Amino acid sequence: MTTTTRTLDVPGAVLTFDVHAPRREAGCPPLLVIGNPMAADGFAELVAELGDRTVITYDPRGTARSPRERPTDEVTVDDHAADLHAVARAVDRGPMDVLGSSGGGVTAVSWAAAHPGEVRRLVAHEPPLTALLSDRDVAVRAQQDVVDTYHRSGTGPATAKFLRLVSATQPLTPDYLDQPDPDPAAFGLPTEDDGRRDDLMLGTSLATMPRWQPPLDDLRAGVRSTDLRVLPAVGAASPPGGLAYRGAVALAEALAVRPVVFPGDHGGFARHAGAPDNDPAAFAARLRDLLAC
Repeated sequence: MTTTTRTLDVPGAVLTFDVHAPRREAGCPPLLVIGNPMAADGFAELVAELGDRTVITYDPRGTARSPRERPTDEVTVDDHAADLHAVARAVDRGPMDVLGSSGGGVTAVSWAAAHPGEVRRLVAHEPPLTALLSDRDVAVRAQQDVVDTYHRSGTGPATAKFLRLVSATQPLTPDYLDQPDPDPAAFGLPTEDDGRRDDLMLGTSLATMPRWQPPLDDLRAGVRSTDLRVLPAVGAASPPGGLAYRGAVALAEALAVRPVVFPGDHGGFARHAGAPDNDPAAFAARLRDLLAC
């Protein structure tokens, strides 16, 4: 594949995205692969396995190569969705297939609901759709506490709370909020505050995303009136009680579909020290089957 990197000015930010073009197209729509806050480089192993169609990756505003004009300003789900709309218009290749991972799945749901004619198939892989969960009130407070800790004490203490939260394997009860603060050092994190407050996830996404209400009626209307199909997805190795896993299941229930299963865990498209059994090739094969064209 050959890769072309482009930039796009949007209100409040400059987006950077990559167009990975194969030597020979198979006649399929372009595939947009997105995370949030994960940037484009987190999908490099997956892109390498998808050599039969054009693949587009991008850095969400506030991450990596996509700077914001005001790094500490709040960024909402709908802000990110507007960015995806702008990227789709810039690429100008018609309706796309989409893999949205984690927060990228949340963003893609917002985009598809607002512009269903721009999306053909949306695989929403473990989107943490907190508003759809039975324990949403506690989960919103827990995520807001991570943000408050970040602004008060910095990256280490906030990240320790975030890691404890995403490691939970059962719905949250009010007792969760009464736990002592975790020790950042136990997670190999710094205990000293470096003074920075420009982290997209810790500083804003964990405040705005949990409170976002998915426009399910708009999404259903798009499915009825266009070629849009929404495929909530979970990882076979993910704990079923985790927030993101349950978000995918809740979305599937709201749309009256069954969640599809991918190999690997929450980040099954990449192999790393924490998940050596993830298989990007197997993940790509499952994705290719679902997006058959």
